[in-house]
Order: sequence, then structure tokens, then C-alpha cells
Amino acid sequence: MTTSNIALAGAEQFAAGSVIKNYGKHAKVQQDLNFDKSALFKVAFDVSEQGKVGEVNRKIETLARFINMHVANGVPAENIHLALVVHGKAGFDLLKASLYQEKFKKTNANSALLQDLMKNQVQVYLCGQSAAYYDIEHELLEPGVKMALSAMTAHAVLNSKGYSLNPF
Repeated sequence: MTTSNIALAGAEQFAAGSVIKNYGKHAKVQQDLNFDKSALFKVAFDVSEQGKVGEVNRKIETLARFINMHVANGVPAENIHLALVVHGKAGFDLLKASLYQEKFKKTNANSALLQDLMKNQVQVYLCGQSAAYYDIEHELLEPGVKMALSAMTAHAVLNSKGYSLNPF
């Protein structure tokens, strides 16, 4: 076995993707789990932890990595349908840039990432119960972010539409 086709340890092995260029670096790996490259991927991601203030929330960036690495491995971008369900303090990462700046005195590094994700068929939902608890009104959110009754409801609805839940 040669090492040219396997992932080597180290951040330098991770490269930007062709779809979401500024986020979602991934490594080339020798894989043993084959998948149908023409399959439709419908996956929901759950994020409850707020990222470090002023930095990209790495859990949100995971969606960019999912898109980039699958497209790099032959899956058409139009076959990738992702949903981001946000609850808890992570809701603050969905604030409009100006409001985030006002609240935290730092730039919302998630704003551009969220816009890139939504331009690539990602649906972003904020738990309405968390929003009510943290006083985050719909008009405070990045354009395109949708409000759900709850994170539980969003996951139930997405599951009924064939979305699997990413376990991490």
C-alpha cells in the first residue's frame, strides 16, 4: 500500500473544497466504505454549543466539510441536501453581523459561512424555544435562517422527509 492515497496525520493534509472554498477543509482518504455516488444525501446536523466569540463555530463548519468532501469524491452537489438545526446558546451564532458585533464586540465569523451554506441548499433552522429563552427574535437572524417551533420539532419534520441525523 502506498501512502499517496491515504490520509496522513496533520492539518497540512487538509485542503479547501471546490464548492465552499473558504470553509470545510477535508483530507483525501483511502476508503473501505463504498457509497453510491449518485445517491441523494439528506442529512440533518444538530448544534447547541455556541462557538468561541468572534470565531467560526466548527460544528457549523462541519456542513461545509460534508459538502466539499462528498463533491470531491464524485457526489453531485445537487444530490446533497443538508439541514442545520440550532438550539441553545448556539443561536447567537446565527445573529445578523451588526447585532452580533453590538452584543459581543467582535465580528460574527459565522455570517459568511452561513450565507455560503444557504447558497448551497442548506436549510438553517433555529429552535423557537431557545430563541424565546435567549430573546432572539426572527428579525435578529441572518437572512435566510428559519425559525422552527423547537429543535425537536425540526428534527421530527426533517426525519419524516427522509433526513438522517448526523451523530456528531
